[in-house]
Amino acid sequence: MKVVMFLVSLILFVGGLAAFGYAFDVAPEFHVPVFAGGIIAVSLSLALPFHLLERLD
Repeated sequence: MKVVMFLVSLILFVGGLAAFGYAFDVAPEFHVPVFAGGIIAVSLSLALPFHLLERLD
C-alpha cells in the first residue's frame, strides 16, 4: 500500500509542477485556475503521505 501512495503522490507532485509551468501558456482566463490547481495538487501530494501512511501501517 505504501508503493501505491508513493505513486499517487509522485503523480500529483509532478502534475502540479507541470501545471505551474503551463499556467501561463493557456488562455488568459485560465491562468489563475491552472496555477491554483498546481498549488492544490502539490499540497495534496505532500499531505496524503503525512496523514494517511501513519494510519495504513
